[in-house]
Amino acid sequence: MKTERITDNIARAAEVIRAGGLVAVPTETVYGLAGNGMDPAAVERIYEVKGRPAVKPLSLMVPGPGALDKYGRNVPRGAYVLAEAFWPGPLTIVVEAIPEIPAIVLAGGATVGLRCPDSPKTLELLRLADLPLAAPSANPSGAPSPKTAEDVLGYFDGQIEAVIDGGPCGIGTESTIIDLSASPYRILRQGALPEADIRRALVKSLTVVGVTGGTGAGKTTALDSLRDMGALVLDADAVYHELCEQGGPMLDAIAARFPGSVEDGVLQRKKLGAVVFSDPATLADLDRITIHHVVEELDKRLAQFAAFGGRYAAIDAINLIGTEAESRLDTLVGVLAPEDVRAGRLVAREGVSMDYALKRIRAQKPDSFFEAHCDHILHNDGSREDFRRACDELFKNILED
Repeated sequence: MKTERITDNIARAAEVIRAGGLVAVPTETVYGLAGNGMDPAAVERIYEVKGRPAVKPLSLMVPGPGALDKYGRNVPRGAYVLAEAFWPGPLTIVVEAIPEIPAIVLAGGATVGLRCPDSPKTLELLRLADLPLAAPSANPSGAPSPKTAEDVLGYFDGQIEAVIDGGPCGIGTESTIIDLSASPYRILRQGALPEADIRRALVKSLTVVGVTGGTGAGKTTALDSLRDMGALVLDADAVYHELCEQGGPMLDAIAARFPGSVEDGVLQRKKLGAVVFSDPATLADLDRITIHHVVEELDKRLAQFAAFGGRYAAIDAINLIGTEAESRLDTLVGVLAPEDVRAGRLVAREGVSMDYALKRIRAQKPDSFFEAHCDHILHNDGSREDFRRACDELFKNILED
């Protein structure tokens, strides 16, 4: 057999694919060894030519996001979000496979990886063949991935029917593979697309409402309203305390900036407080460290929620305005209540004195600060029932918009 080199006659390559042959195809990452993904015999030849272990499944090249419904089932909303954001591009999305996909493609599993390559010639081949292409990298297993048609011919000349010469691949690194078939999502292979970009795209697919206001203003009732509407509610202060308990990068950064503030993986709050509360500059440094790591953790949780169908989320924090967290919000809602009402709630909730409660409240930002910086204000100055109705009405309008 002589391997045919194809440059522009993509219809000829489509004929080869439909006849059960193998065609090496260019992508933005590396060349792939493609065959009809719905033809078990063609797929078996791919395994044979590559020397690929039969226990390793193959992904399918597809022409666009519409293929998610065609070849996947129970597809989470996050898969559509990522396909719209990164296809064509170096991302393989793993979803539950339809039963019609040959078992040899799935290597005995129940999921399939779908990928839309950013190559005009390969996209045209997908359109003309009207078939998904099983297409691992066009190299013998264990050998370097090919970046040119010449590399492919060096491996497989005379063993495959054709190679489409699309010139050198621009990236030269395989696609990133993300598994969205189960929760939590997993990066199965870190490739050309960084996980941080994936996370940002998933977070952007959510409507995220920030809820802020002073202690005792009634944020809990507002957040209950959002939770009942299906929103994921994240308490930034609770996340901070979790990160303190877990140790890791945040505590490492605090320890590096404030020596002696972390001992045996435990934050020494009194020692740290003695340093930062007497110096506004060092307190600002601590805020920057903690907010950065809290926002990073919030992003992870938001992205996870979005990946599996979530649409709405809320972030609860007194200090949202002017921080890194504010950039994650679609809208910011301030909850305000009269000082005496707030103080009464603190006394009842925490058993503190009225004097202490008032001092604590007066040390926080005034109502005018929230009125100047928030997109919406909820006044909690009547009955709980009236306030809940106001919350429901406002959040319904926000989420519908």
